[in-house]
Amino acid sequence: MTSNTTARDTAQGTDERLHAAGLHAPASAVLSVRDLNVRFNTENGVVHAVRGVDFDVMPGKTLGIVGESGSGKSVTSMAIMGLLPPTAEITGSVRLQGKELLGLSDKAMCRHRGSDLAMVFQDPLSSLTPVYTVGTQIIEALTVHNPTMSKQAKEARAVELLGLVGIPSPKDRLKAFPHEFSGGMRQRVMIAIAIANNPRVLIADEPTTALDVTIQAQVLEVLHAAQEETGAAVVMITHDLGVVAGMADDIMVMYAGRPVETGSVDDIYYSPRMPYTMGLLGAVPRVDVAEKSSLVPIDGIPPNLTQPPTGCSFAPRCPLASEACLDGEPDLRAVAPGTGHRAACIKSEALADVDVHTVFAVPDVPVSRFDSLPRHERKTVLELRDVRKHFPLMKGALIKRRIGTVKAVDGLSFDIREGECFSIVGESGCGKTTTLLEIMEFHKDQDGEVVIGGLSNKQAADAKAKSSMRKELQMVFQDPTGALDPRFTVYEVLAEPMENLGMPKAAIRKRIMELMELVGLQADHVNRFPNQFSGGQRQRIGIARALAVNPRLVVLDEPVSALDVSVQAGVINLLDKLRAELGLSYLMVAHDLSVVRHISNRVAVMYLGKIVEIGDVDAVFDNPRHPYTRALLSAIPVPDPELERTRERIILQGDLPSPLEAPAGCNFATRCPVFAALPPARQEKCLTLEPALEASATDQQFACFYPDGELDADMVVVHENH
Repeated sequence: MTSNTTARDTAQGTDERLHAAGLHAPASAVLSVRDLNVRFNTENGVVHAVRGVDFDVMPGKTLGIVGESGSGKSVTSMAIMGLLPPTAEITGSVRLQGKELLGLSDKAMCRHRGSDLAMVFQDPLSSLTPVYTVGTQIIEALTVHNPTMSKQAKEARAVELLGLVGIPSPKDRLKAFPHEFSGGMRQRVMIAIAIANNPRVLIADEPTTALDVTIQAQVLEVLHAAQEETGAAVVMITHDLGVVAGMADDIMVMYAGRPVETGSVDDIYYSPRMPYTMGLLGAVPRVDVAEKSSLVPIDGIPPNLTQPPTGCSFAPRCPLASEACLDGEPDLRAVAPGTGHRAACIKSEALADVDVHTVFAVPDVPVSRFDSLPRHERKTVLELRDVRKHFPLMKGALIKRRIGTVKAVDGLSFDIREGECFSIVGESGCGKTTTLLEIMEFHKDQDGEVVIGGLSNKQAADAKAKSSMRKELQMVFQDPTGALDPRFTVYEVLAEPMENLGMPKAAIRKRIMELMELVGLQADHVNRFPNQFSGGQRQRIGIARALAVNPRLVVLDEPVSALDVSVQAGVINLLDKLRAELGLSYLMVAHDLSVVRHISNRVAVMYLGKIVEIGDVDAVFDNPRHPYTRALLSAIPVPDPELERTRERIILQGDLPSPLEAPAGCNFATRCPVFAALPPARQEKCLTLEPALEASATDQQFACFYPDGELDADMVVVHENH
C-alpha cells in the first residue's frame, strides 16, 4: 500500500476522531496539522520519525519549531510539502485553508507547491540549479502557476522580487548565475522564488544556519518583510533559540518525533514547564550577559525510534525522572487554563518558577590559578608580529597574468598569555582561518614573526625545532567526523601523537586512560571506532587527542559550530574546566559571538585581513567602539523575546569589497553606516587614510577615525512586536 493510499484511507477517520476530542482546526487557521505520523522502513526496522504532531498556523503569524537534530522538525515540514519519498508511510491530516493535502497525488500537490505552499531550504546553493540564471529560475516559478502571464510581466515581477529581497541592481542581476552570488544573496534569491506567487504558507527550514551573523540578520529582515508583503503564515524551523525569540509568535518544542511543549513565545521562554525545554534554554550562551555561569548540559542522546517508547521519551536524560515517568508516554496537557500553553510532563505543575540550574546538575564555574594574576605578570604563550599572507589573483587559462592581490592576512600583531582564551571573530573571508594556518605552518620563510613558547619561526630551521613547537601547540578542528581517521580505534587515534614523540607503550596506555576520564568518556570505549560515537563525543575525542602531548596552547577552529545546542553546552563546559585545571591557553576562531562572550578573556575583531578592534571581551562587547563590531554584536539574536522586540539591529548594506577594488583608505568605508552619515568633508579622511589601531584608556584598541559617530535613523532597523 502506498503512502498516498494510506493517508487517503485514514484521513476521514482521523478527522472524526479529532473532532470528537475537541481538536478540530480553528476556522481562521491557514494551515492545520493533526495527528501527523511519518514512518520509514529501514534495515534496522521501522523508524517512527514523526509521532502525532498537531499545530495550527494563523495568517500573518509565525510558528517556531525547535529541537535537537533528529527530533523530527524537517521531516514534519517535508511531509507537509509532500516532498518525502514514496516509501515513507504518512498518516494523519494536513489541511490548507480547509483542503486536505495528505493523499493527493504528486501532480495535484504541484498545484499547491510554490503557489499556496512555499519552502525556503537550508542550503541555497544545492536548491538553485547551477546551469540556469537566477532570473530564469524566478521566472520558472511564475510560469508554472501563471501560464497566461506575459513574458514582460514575468520579467518585471522577477525584478520587483529581487528588489524586494534587497538584491542591488536587480535588473542586471537577473542574468547572473547562482555561483556569482554570495551565500546570503543566494538565500535571498530562494526567498524571492518562495514568495513569487504570494503563498499562504511559507516554511523556512534552518534558513540562516550556514550564514554569517550579519548576513543572518539581513535574511531574517527579508523574511519579516516578505511576510508583511504577502501576509503569509510562516513556519520557522531552527535550532537557534535566539532566532525564534525575535521571529515567532508561537513555539512548538519537539523531541523524539513529537511535540513536548507548545505555547506562545512568552510562555515558552519565560515559563517553560518541560525539563527538556528548560535544558535547551539553559544551554544557550548569551551575548548580552557578562556574568560568568556554567551552561546547562543535557547528558545522553535521544532515543532510538525503531522501538516505541513505553514511558516518557525524555526520561533517560531527565534529572527529575521517577518511576511514574516510565508508566506510559505523557500527552500534551494544558499548563494554565485559558491559554494554549501545553506540556507533555507529569510534573509540569511543580516546575512553575523553578530555575533551570536547580533542575539540572550544572557544574560550578571553574577558576584557573592564573585568573588572580594580572595579565602583564603572566608568561607569553604565543605572539604574532606583523604577520602577513597575500595570495596573487591570477587570470588566464594558458598564459596567466596577475590582476590583483588577495590580502587574506595583512599585518596581524597580538599575543596570548598563560591561562587565557583569545578569540578571533569576523565574517567569512575576513582571514580568521588563514591566521590559524599561518600559526600552525610555523615556517622560517613566512612574512612576519610567530613566537610559540619563546621559539620564533625564524629559528625553526630543522625538524627538531618544529617538533618542539608542535608539542607546545595542538589543534581541535571544526568537524570532528572529518578530523578522526575512521579506520582507527579511539585508542589508536589518541596514541598516534604520543608514538610520534617516542613515548613507551606503558606510558601511552596510562595516558590514554587519563585522557578518557579527563574529557568525560568511559575508559572501556577506547576500542570503539569514531563512527560509533555521537557528534559531541567525537569532539571530546578530538579534544583528548589535542591534550595527549600536554600542550600549553590549544587552537580551536569553530569547535562547537557543528553541534546541537545541548551538546555544545557540555563541550563548552569541558573546555572551561580543562583551561582551569590544566592551566591551558586557547586561541579560538568562531562566528558565534555568544560562545565567544561566554568562554573568552580577550577578543579580536577582524575585517578583510586586519584587526579593527581588540581588547578585553567584556570591554569590547559592552562598549564596542568600531562600527563593524557594533554591527556584529547587534546581529546576534538573544533568547529573550521582550528584548528582541525592541533591540536596535544595524543592517550592513552590501557585501565585502572585491580584492580588485580594495578601498584606498578604510576597508570598512563601503559598508559603514557611520561613514554614510558623515558630511562629505569628513568622509574624505576615511577614503584616503587607513586608520591604525588606537589605544583607549583601557586595554581596548580600535581602528576608526570616528568611533563615537552617531548612526542615521534610516541605517538602524528597530524590530517591533509583530
